[in-house]
Amino acid sequence: MKSFCLPIAALALALISPSVNAQSAAQPGSPDYIPSTCLAVAQNIHKQDVPVRFASFSGEVPLVKTNGKYDVTISFQGHSTYLLESPGGVKIATDFAGWLTDPVTPDVVTMNQAHSSHYTRNPDPAIKHVLPGWRDDGQPAAYRLQVEDVVIRNITTDLVRFRPMPDGNSVFIFEMGGLCIGHLGHLHKRLSDAQYTEIGRLDVVMVAIDGGLTLSHISVREVLDRLRSSVVLPMHVRSFDAMPRFLSYLGDDFAIERPKERKLTLSLRTLPKRPTVIILPGVASYAPSYD
Repeated sequence: MKSFCLPIAALALALISPSVNAQSAAQPGSPDYIPSTCLAVAQNIHKQDVPVRFASFSGEVPLVKTNGKYDVTISFQGHSTYLLESPGGVKIATDFAGWLTDPVTPDVVTMNQAHSSHYTRNPDPAIKHVLPGWRDDGQPAAYRLQVEDVVIRNITTDLVRFRPMPDGNSVFIFEMGGLCIGHLGHLHKRLSDAQYTEIGRLDVVMVAIDGGLTLSHISVREVLDRLRSSVVLPMHVRSFDAMPRFLSYLGDDFAIERPKERKLTLSLRTLPKRPTVIILPGVASYAPSYD
């Protein structure tokens, strides 16, 4: 059986935005770094009568600095924005529209699609890495960036409502402290087998649950069943009944938690054994001015 390196779209995402100053990867064998465990490592796993082809790690593999710390903190900042803080203190704001509830300046911001409530044209110059999930020339945005103890990459999906835009949305994947965390962005279409492969394992997934402007609740349930993430963080609540309708489609297969604390602390050791929807304070609030 001929071995192969991981798919280019999943591993060697080298088209980094000119504004991104990627840090060089650590050398293999360093005691402070561990190999990435989020990327898919096999091919043809969904095809019958076709041999599975496993990855060869003879090429470059993302490395993630650990420093012996593994706790990740997550807080909801409004609409589709979560603030992630890595064990090493790197702060990342997802789907950043120019503001946060907490008075902090993130090190990295991702903006999943070019809509006024999902991006900003004037990010704070103090933000070191600004990662739009699309490109103005119509080509897919592609990132493979290491910032301290975090590896960030993306895959693109098409926007199909109102004005079709191929590769207009990005699913961003963040690896930190051994966790694989994904933000699905403004997902309009079911993910393909190839896209699931490129995403790889997600321990934590952030997903829009409006049920209309993005995927229907039935389709969201299909995505969650396929990803099998331990923690589901809902976002993009666009009506008063969006949350109860979303939860009704999950039934008894998912546990539901509503912590009172604004910050959620997770690690591989503390992930729930049963798939769990965690509704942080503020998530279920309806904000009628948002899209």
